[in-house]
Amino acid sequence: MATQSGSGASCPCGLRLPYAACCGRLHAGQATAATAEALMRSRYSAFAVSEAAYLLRTWHRATRPPQVRFDPDDRWSRLDILGKTGGGLLDAEGTVEFTAHYRHRGVARTLHENSRFVRDAGDWAYLDAAPPAS
Repeated sequence: MATQSGSGASCPCGLRLPYAACCGRLHAGQATAATAEALMRSRYSAFAVSEAAYLLRTWHRATRPPQVRFDPDDRWSRLDILGKTGGGLLDAEGTVEFTAHYRHRGVARTLHENSRFVRDAGDWAYLDAAPPAS
């Protein structure tokens, strides 16, 4: 997916809102994610529009990499939220299971993950991928 910086462009997160009124506000620092799912959606959108600073800012300090690199051959196309636990307005932690669809050099691929989120100084932060169920 190409960068979606225009005010009328659809948000990559799939909520059918303009990017500027949806994840764009979070990427610009004008708002924070109220729930773990909202953070998951905004982080997916950040990958789609190459917002490395946002990804690093919303990554928990205990697991944050020194930098984020984007593959210019990846085109993110769709996010499916499959389930979630916790992660609400009054929760301190939560998980969001998702499948992200993308194309790499024209070949369709998916990324399936159950992401873990925690509150960090009051804001949601991505911690890591939960281990697969045994």
